[in-house]
Amino acid sequence: MLRTLVTAALLAASPALFAQSDAAKAPRKARFDCSQAKDPKACEERRTQLKAAHEKAVKACEAKKGGEHTACMRKEMCGQTKDPAACEARAKEIQAARDKVREACKGKTGDEFTACAREQRAAAKKK
Repeated sequence: MLRTLVTAALLAASPALFAQSDAAKAPRKARFDCSQAKDPKACEERRTQLKAAHEKAVKACEAKKGGEHTACMRKEMCGQTKDPAACEARAKEIQAARDKVREACKGKTGDEFTACAREQRAAAKKK
């Protein structure tokens, strides 16, 4: 009887324990740590400019969905670079590589998909 009560109490409390996780409260960590860059101040300035450009692109493309949204975001982000044509070409290459990996790993999920995608990217780098 005691074991049943303790189990029920733990099960009842578990959602509340997970809801208190610090991970949910913590801000998202940056992909690149500017403190380790050659020029941390310039790195932070570039990050700030990129963030502002991304926010502007999101606002410009918020009404679009799917592939139309992706193309709009690419156009908006590349439109703010020094060489928009080169940016668009590089973005299209990246998208083509991503599509090729998705096609090669179609039907796989979880760890199996991750392993397949790694293999595909490694094979593409060797070429």
